[in-house]
Amino acid sequence: MPAPSTVPSAHQPIDHYENFPVASWLCPKPLRAPITAIYHFARTADDIADEGEATPAQRLAELQAYRQALDAAASGAGPASASHRWPHVFGPLQHAIATHHLPVQLLHDLLDAFVQDIEKTRDHAGYATEAELLDYCRRSANPVGRLLLHLYGVTSEQALLESDAICTALQLINFWQDLSVDIPRGRYYLSDEMRALHGVDQATVLAREQTEDATKLIAACAYSARASMQKGSELVHHIPGRAGWELRLVVQGGLRILDKIEALHYATLLQRPTLQWWDFPVMLWRAIWM
Repeated sequence: MPAPSTVPSAHQPIDHYENFPVASWLCPKPLRAPITAIYHFARTADDIADEGEATPAQRLAELQAYRQALDAAASGAGPASASHRWPHVFGPLQHAIATHHLPVQLLHDLLDAFVQDIEKTRDHAGYATEAELLDYCRRSANPVGRLLLHLYGVTSEQALLESDAICTALQLINFWQDLSVDIPRGRYYLSDEMRALHGVDQATVLAREQTEDATKLIAACAYSARASMQKGSELVHHIPGRAGWELRLVVQGGLRILDKIEALHYATLLQRPTLQWWDFPVMLWRAIWM
């Protein structure tokens, strides 16, 4: 078992910058608790995978214990189960699973993605193709959208595909926004396929050299993320009530980050753009006219 100082515990506060609102007042009040439960489940798993000074082996062992706690919560097991290690996560999540019949496999998909992140970082490995990167997004991001649609009672195949497009776009936007902080931590998501297409070698990326070709590469990646977001944005018109307005702001938050990346001339190997308070009136105005 990892020492308490190596992996963030359930009670260690960790500050997180968030692009997008989580269970805000726009969400239907009855759904704020399950949405918050899903968020804390994913955030805590992410902290296990990424925060603190633990070794990869310790992180993987901790995530395995976390997965066992998920299985216990899904089965309705009591506090004697592994879930007692993370009561702030699995108490509310167990209630959400039981009350709203959450598809538990989607939660396992999220954990699979965190395990993959640890293994990729451990092995100093990236992604060979865009298809491989998108498959990662399928497990790291798309489950969240599908869980929310489940809570909203939206089940059509078209809605699921639009949700996947939005969630994949949000994940990709985070990648291209965070290049300057992810690469020093051993994480990089610019695929070999895209690098080769734009004539950028891995050494340039790892050294965070903002060459002309690297700039064109990041611009192409940002353009692809914008296209995915626009492909899914019709979903905002099919989510009922206040939840639809929440989704509008999420979409506009992603697009606003892309605007900021463009304003930096795609130099995110050197600088990380973030949303500021004055961006929110712009996002709201654009959300109204979607």
